Amino acid sequence: MSEPIVSLKGLARSFEQGGEVIEVLRGVDLDVMPGEIVALLGPSGSGKSTMLQAVGLLEGGFSGTIRMAGVDASNVDAATRTQLRRDHLGFIYQFHHLLPDFTALENVVIPQLLIGKARPEAQVRASDLLGALGLGHRLTHRPSQLSGGEQQRVAVARALANSPKLVLADEPTGNLDEKTSDKVFDQFLELVRGHGSAALVATHNERLAARMDRVVRLHEGHLE
Repeated sequence: MSEPIVSLKGLARSFEQGGEVIEVLRGVDLDVMPGEIVALLGPSGSGKSTMLQAVGLLEGGFSGTIRMAGVDASNVDAATRTQLRRDHLGFIYQFHHLLPDFTALENVVIPQLLIGKARPEAQVRASDLLGALGLGHRLTHRPSQLSGGEQQRVAVARALANSPKLVLADEPTGNLDEKTSDKVFDQFLELVRGHGSAALVATHNERLAARMDRVVRLHEGHLE
């Protein structure tokens, strides 16, 4: 049996607020297998984003164990965290966070250049991804010239540019109307599955969650 792309054991996180300790995550256990698309379901404020921050190795303060592609990433230094993110992860957020002064094509090219890919190869990869998302005619447009749905599709292409083993998506269509959300999410699922990536998708949308391979629910700091 293949090894999980990410494995969480006893993951916990608490914050102090107004003299009171708030336990956001209380011993979360989760394995995500290669190619598996998992919905992380829960209402706003349940800790979904905090959990994705942990899996994405974006901040400290957690207890428990995080294994990423077989590597214990729980207490590694900043350089190793950066390397693990670069080698294995892609990120999509509720707001696209595209670079405003660069075109759609350039926004997808830049992450590839950062890992040493040659510009011509990166441009072909970016053009192919954007074309698959129906944006072949929008390659030279900047984010301000794109609709909300188009901006989010560029963000999907950017997340998949380096063929990550795991895509972390935090309410990836939460800012879109229902019709646009459905279209973008269909394209997201098709591309992720087509590339053989795994995905952990935080959402409060039961309808979208039902279209993924597995649903886990975050409730009072525990997974159900």
